[in-house]
Amino acid sequence: MILNKQLWFPDVEESTEEGIVAMGGDLTVERLILAYSKGIFPWYADGNPIMWWSPDPRFVLFPANLKISKSMRPLFNQHKFSVTYDKNFEDVILNCQKINREDQPGTWITSEMLSAYIQLHKRGYAHSVEVWLGDDLAGGLYGVSLGKVFFGESMFTKVSNASKFGFITLVKQLINKGFLLIDCQQETSHLESLGASGIKRKDFIDILNNNDIGETYLGSWENYFKD
Repeated sequence: MILNKQLWFPDVEESTEEGIVAMGGDLTVERLILAYSKGIFPWYADGNPIMWWSPDPRFVLFPANLKISKSMRPLFNQHKFSVTYDKNFEDVILNCQKINREDQPGTWITSEMLSAYIQLHKRGYAHSVEVWLGDDLAGGLYGVSLGKVFFGESMFTKVSNASKFGFITLVKQLINKGFLLIDCQQETSHLESLGASGIKRKDFIDILNNNDIGETYLGSWENYFKD
């Protein structure tokens, strides 16, 4: 399905076997919010049309299923890293854009995607987690929050276990706030080791349909996680 300027998406059940729902359209804040609320996300290479995806199965983490390995526990006991939220979103997404990944020849965070998610952040929907080793940014991650669902987008690490430390810290905060789900989009061994697993897309959409996006906390998560 080719999208035009009209703000809509076809039903995810009409997607291709790979999970492609539509092509084209734009990356306005309004379209991105609509997409995420329907279980759809953009993913495409630079120079290609925008591709909108909703894979089946969907890889997710139910917060209660978080796994903390024995090797990570000393890092928390020693307070090796410190964690902040929304302190420097642009640095986090730029680092995610530049990181080399074994299974990807280039980056899917195009300049168009970069601008779009910075706008989402400015509007209070996209958030970053920064992991610090002293005064140095050691790792981090970013994603989109609607209601009580966090849609993870990308993470990076410069120091071993830094991004994992940030992710675990974030999930603990989301548990305290009553979040239902962390969307991991597609399977990775890294996220599987943290407790994520695949569920049927239908079950994922059912959760989103019961997610009140009117509860979305708009603004800096630095303030959200203070209490």
